[in-house]
Amino acid sequence: MTKNPTLKWLEDPTVFAVNRIPAHSDHYYYETIEEAKRLDSMMLRHLLNGSWKFHYSINPKMRPEKFYEMDFDCSSWGTITVPGHMQMQGHGQMQYVNTMYPWDGHHDIRPPEIPKEDNPTGSYVTYFACPESMNNKPVFLSFQGVETAFYVWVNGEFAGYSEDSFTPSEFEITPFLKEGENKLAVEVYQRSTGAWLEDQDFWRFSGIFRDVYLYATPEFHAIDVKVDATLDDTYMNGTIAIDLKLSSTSGYVKAMLEDKNGKKISEEVLSQSGKLEVDHPLLWSAEDPYLYTLYLQLFNEKDELIEVIPQKVGFRRFELINKVMCLNGKRIVFKGVNRHEFHHRKGRAISKEEMLWDIQTLKRNNINAVRTSHYPNQSYWYELCDEYGVYVIDEMNLETHGSWQKMGAVEPSWNIPGNNAEWLPIVMDRAVSMYERDKNHPSILIWSCGNESYAGEVILEVSKYFKHMDSSRLVHYEGVFHNRDYDEISDMESRMYAKPADIEKYLVENPEKPYISCEYMHAMGNSLGGMYKYTELEQKYELYQGGFIWDYMDQAVVKKNRYGQEFLAYGGDFDDRPTDYGFCTNGIVYANRELSPKMQEVKYLYQDFKLTVDQNSVVLKNESLFTNTEEYLLEYRLYLEGKEVFLNTAIIVVLPGQEGKLAFNWPESMFKEHEEYSIIASLHLKESKEWAEKGYEIAFGQTVFTVGEKEAKAQSATGKMRVVEGDVNIGVHGNDFSIMFSKQVGSLISLKLGGREIINLPPAPLFWRATTDNDRGFQQHFTSGMWLAASLARKCTNIELHQEEAFVKVEFAYQFSIHPELEVKIAYIVFADGSISVKTVYNGVDDLPQLPIFAVSFKIPAEYQQLEWYANGPEENYSDRAKGTKLGIFKNTVEENISGYLMPQESGNRTGVRRLTVTNAEGVGIEILSIKEPLECNASPYTAFELESANHLYELPPVHNTVLTIAGKQMGVGGDDSWGAPVHQEHVIDSNQHLEFEFLLKRV
Repeated sequence: MTKNPTLKWLEDPTVFAVNRIPAHSDHYYYETIEEAKRLDSMMLRHLLNGSWKFHYSINPKMRPEKFYEMDFDCSSWGTITVPGHMQMQGHGQMQYVNTMYPWDGHHDIRPPEIPKEDNPTGSYVTYFACPESMNNKPVFLSFQGVETAFYVWVNGEFAGYSEDSFTPSEFEITPFLKEGENKLAVEVYQRSTGAWLEDQDFWRFSGIFRDVYLYATPEFHAIDVKVDATLDDTYMNGTIAIDLKLSSTSGYVKAMLEDKNGKKISEEVLSQSGKLEVDHPLLWSAEDPYLYTLYLQLFNEKDELIEVIPQKVGFRRFELINKVMCLNGKRIVFKGVNRHEFHHRKGRAISKEEMLWDIQTLKRNNINAVRTSHYPNQSYWYELCDEYGVYVIDEMNLETHGSWQKMGAVEPSWNIPGNNAEWLPIVMDRAVSMYERDKNHPSILIWSCGNESYAGEVILEVSKYFKHMDSSRLVHYEGVFHNRDYDEISDMESRMYAKPADIEKYLVENPEKPYISCEYMHAMGNSLGGMYKYTELEQKYELYQGGFIWDYMDQAVVKKNRYGQEFLAYGGDFDDRPTDYGFCTNGIVYANRELSPKMQEVKYLYQDFKLTVDQNSVVLKNESLFTNTEEYLLEYRLYLEGKEVFLNTAIIVVLPGQEGKLAFNWPESMFKEHEEYSIIASLHLKESKEWAEKGYEIAFGQTVFTVGEKEAKAQSATGKMRVVEGDVNIGVHGNDFSIMFSKQVGSLISLKLGGREIINLPPAPLFWRATTDNDRGFQQHFTSGMWLAASLARKCTNIELHQEEAFVKVEFAYQFSIHPELEVKIAYIVFADGSISVKTVYNGVDDLPQLPIFAVSFKIPAEYQQLEWYANGPEENYSDRAKGTKLGIFKNTVEENISGYLMPQESGNRTGVRRLTVTNAEGVGIEILSIKEPLECNASPYTAFELESANHLYELPPVHNTVLTIAGKQMGVGGDDSWGAPVHQEHVIDSNQHLEFEFLLKRV
């Protein structure tokens, strides 16, 4: 046992585990079978979490060097919560960076060097007494996660050293313990050789951020358990291979398998290894995660029961069949997300409650797979994935992005681990630690050799290790895309942010491997547009087997601004430099665990059940692998102009991989001429699940149609209007309304209905939206910035007044400085009831960039807050992110219509708008009605320009208006990536086309 620690270990890649016990399975153990079946807390485990004494130093020179000694007085120190990060508790620099190393530009170093003057050091002390149950037994100290390197002392004696932030580090401390109070001292360093291997896209934290506990082992103990449940070639018969590492050769093990109901299925006595045969076991999958429980009962030579290990077992077979990844013989499609462990107040120190919320959210939104980006997660996460049914790519803790990619260019002039033999042991240790801990979880289908670390002999050896140790899983690594000399590392072709066309090119050129997108649909801010282009590949190409959205949750942390208001902060908000600013906000879930509007599209596109609806029937295609649709209740609802007029339910039996059809049973004379109808058919849970209540909707399909030809909304109101054409203004006055047009302003300037002024700021053509994160990545300001100028200033070049008995028409023509031929006309037709038809026409001009939006925008008083939409919803949507919408009537408020994207940007749009009603608390207000074609509309407290100028939501001005934007068309939001990918062509607005739209504005 090494007793002389040195700081030299911090930058020596060959020293990463001193006195650390070998990695082992994460199994539980109990003293009796009754405790094991109740899953009581382990009798021989004692948590040390809580408030510890703490001292922070900016570097090792400043640390209290002898703090671990017994007579060192740390009573004057402050405290820190364990688990937790130093930085999240006020110690050290908060910093977010993506690819570059956090010291880039501050320190001129190369691996394995580390910054000497900038290496935050935490000195931790706690005191404990061993429980009586641990007396006369070996006692071990377990750290489940410490970032990035740490030294441990017990009662002044050096106990060990370890690196690897995301797998357990355990030390035997029996020789150092004494009766009564014991002193535990831990010294944690942020910079080490391990930090070179942990260049993940995340906040750079340090500290003891996962559980710390003592555990003791009985006299006869299973140190390691390997349970491999396999199926034969028929998938009908199962075998459980059991391999144990025991603390003693005297004694024996009784293996007993029980089903979910506690019925004994099989039982065998074995020494250290053996097998259980099971006929026709129920199989494990994400759709039906059936788990058996294997009880391993350890008896000593006196036939006394010493230890019981309950091990969950799932029978499943994952393999390549004709180059296709198959689960239990069926082609699998991963409908996945990448997931960081994160909490907006605790960083990566998340609790079981947060993990439970996450797993339920995945299941409720048809997400069947998760990649543990980019490190092993807490053990409890894999237990949840086993139990709830989620496929896992388990990724080892390795990313060296900044060593081979600089400013986006592949430039491996220096690269680790590469072919550097001295880095092989430390990298291999991370692979071994992950494999040994996680090997018994049926949810894990694929081992991943890390993330964005280029390629080379070291990672090749990691892949060979996984394949040697485990034939029941495949091996993943995306980095071979950049260096095909090491193609054998990965069993699958894995790419990041490849465009759909690039993926198709691979798939049609006789590929040798199946394809997955380990990262796709970069969900930064208002994004995820065009996701359907990827999911459409699932049934088109057998070797396309899905992908993993980047990513699950925004990495944003709570901070207070100068006024004491809490807000969600991103990179740069803590004066952290270098930083990658808001690039940490890529989630389909907000950092505070609220769903983003983007989830609406994910849930729909990830449906296993595709429902194609027409007026008379629904065709249900069952794309699940193992689920019969009779487990669900089918509902079909008929809506007339958004209002439900009929509901019926049915059971439809469609086997996996098949289609079925159900004819609707409508009452006679159900449909009327000239009316718009929609039918929504949906599948709902017949019984409650762990993740959702009975009746929860899991899939839907919709159709919209009219009976006969729908009549355009037009006005035929009668009554007298008085028109006053003044020198400056044109007034149109009628019964309880007064409308003014200004020749000087060149617009409608007043709309008084019932004595209330509606217009706060006149309508004007709008060509610019508040740039989204994707717009910024595409450099929309540069490519289309002239449309921002055009939206801010225009010249009214012509005004025409035309009077008829039934209406008054005022038309304005505008020119813009960006192009002499560009003209927009807005024609207002006022009817006798005070309603106004507004028609906007754009004439189309060559040689101008694409338009972000073609709209009319105006302000009304902020008291008009209540919104009712007959449109696509319920959540915001855009032309390239509207597959998951339903046409219906939805309500919210102007304030609620703003989405919670951390950097203010375009949000809250609705497509397919037939009607938008905007009223005050008394129900008084205006209504916007489409006339010929549905509109796109937005209602916001802010203009596009106010949103454009703010970096955080709290920077937006006080609310004075409701801003209405009525658009003929808005470009999509895109999402292939956020650093240059354009919106797909069918969702952009070419400037050379003729555009027009029309709506009716009337009082409510």
